[in-house]
Amino acid sequence: MRRILLTLPLLVSATASADDAASKRPEPGATAPEFSAPATNGKTITLSEFKGKKAVVLAFFPKIFTGGCTKEMSGYRDIAARFADADAQVLGATIDPVEDVKKFSDSLKLPFPILADKDGTVAKAYGVDNGGHADRVTFVIDKEGKVVKTFSGKDALDPAPALDSCPRAKPKTH
Repeated sequence: MRRILLTLPLLVSATASADDAASKRPEPGATAPEFSAPATNGKTITLSEFKGKKAVVLAFFPKIFTGGCTKEMSGYRDIAARFADADAQVLGATIDPVEDVKKFSDSLKLPFPILADKDGTVAKAYGVDNGGHADRVTFVIDKEGKVVKTFSGKDALDPAPALDSCPRAKPKTH
């Protein structure tokens, strides 16, 4: 019994920490936090460089070279031209070192950069840091830097809803 009582506060603390991170996520209508991070294109990318020019789809994912993350980033790759038509810049983001993220990006032939947020600074600013990896959360940010929509968990695996949420997205034709 004593053992259960000693471990219970640790479980509550871990749960509270995850809840705290989620509560810091910018909601639709809020200004998206500025960021600066090295990317797979060899540049340091900031949110402000897109202000007034393009919407940004910032797709956080947990870990490179895993099934779900490969599926998600491949999905973005496969409809990259449609994001370009919608005046939107796709940016993947993960808490992995830039050298490893570059290998992942090259292996999938991704036409968009991935932020290598090794220290988790960007993930923390967006409330998606989950103790060494990012939660799977996608933020659609308009040209003025406001969050338009968010998708999380399995809802963030498919890039189509993010595309449909881009302010200038063209409707799908079937």
